[in-house]
Amino acid sequence: MESTATTTADDQGAGALSIRKVAIIAGAIIAFLIGSGFATGQEILQYFASRGYIGVFGTGALVLVLMTFVCIQFITIGRAQRFERPTDIYRFLCGKVVGTFFDWFSMVFVFMSFWVMVAGAGAVFAEHYGLSAWIGGLGLAIVVGITGVLGLNGLVEVIGKIGPIIVAVALTLGIAAILKHPGGIAKGAEAVGSLDVTQASSSWWLAAISYVGFCMLWLAPFLSALGATTHSRREAVAGAGLGAGLFAIACVVVGLGLLANIDRVVGTQIPMLVLAKDFHPILAAGVSVIILAGIFTTAVPLLWTVSSRLFDDGSVRFRIATLVLAAVGTLCGLAVPFEKMVNVVYVINGYVGGILLAVMIVRAIWGLATKRGATA
Repeated sequence: MESTATTTADDQGAGALSIRKVAIIAGAIIAFLIGSGFATGQEILQYFASRGYIGVFGTGALVLVLMTFVCIQFITIGRAQRFERPTDIYRFLCGKVVGTFFDWFSMVFVFMSFWVMVAGAGAVFAEHYGLSAWIGGLGLAIVVGITGVLGLNGLVEVIGKIGPIIVAVALTLGIAAILKHPGGIAKGAEAVGSLDVTQASSSWWLAAISYVGFCMLWLAPFLSALGATTHSRREAVAGAGLGAGLFAIACVVVGLGLLANIDRVVGTQIPMLVLAKDFHPILAAGVSVIILAGIFTTAVPLLWTVSSRLFDDGSVRFRIATLVLAAVGTLCGLAVPFEKMVNVVYVINGYVGGILLAVMIVRAIWGLATKRGATA
């Protein structure tokens, strides 16, 4: 029954492809994934650069493959099934019992991830501007709360246009850092083992699984809902593939930039600002604004995901819940240091997401085997 529904929905408008829509989908995915961890450089440092070459290229390559796979799966399933609630995708993939677990677990994790965004905004204000972290955290919560009440369509339009700009700046900064210290990458790769660098996992491939795993728990309901808004399957696949691919490439480039300056970024809350200050204080000020924009583009859909799970998108209760959750998230996010928040919240939940990844891979292989058996 499920396969019939999938085929029917996917066949409708199979040839339609809007370049603008593809770009917005890709931009929304990139913007969602950037967050405080990527924008500040903290998660790239812990997941990629902390292991030298194998971390940057090995983890990066595996993230590219897995992230592309899950993004395309989520958005095409969402388009085909048109779930009543975006989180119903978990039950579709895992069955009623396990799916219900992932549904509620992901909501807790997504809300905790919003705490990380608040902590990141606070860290930027404290480390770069010398102001109280509460100013950054409260400011983010207010802006995110107001934007969140716009609902999904308004949200995608906003973050889909900001996302590519942020990635372009991050890529430029990463490349500039590499060019300024061309020999720094080799030196950094040698030195990283002797430095006290916080690592996200015990191996490069586990780091990739954990990284994609926590991103999946963010992306599943968001891409499920986004898939239902696409005009064709081609459009959905193109947007998801482009977004995932560009994000993975950005991780590698920024990872190399941090590796080239590893001795100076270790122990800092905002590694990207260290790279920016290398060129000029004014550039660092501009980058701090870009980082805050990156945090904003992830914080908004995170908050939307939780609110829309509790109440219908755009309803009065949805708007009230969004504002209340923003306030509670601010209090929680400013209670723990940003670096520790990234290492604990992302890593632990990443392994739980890895279980969902395994289910999806087995399901995809089983589906291919079944199709080949039917045509044999």
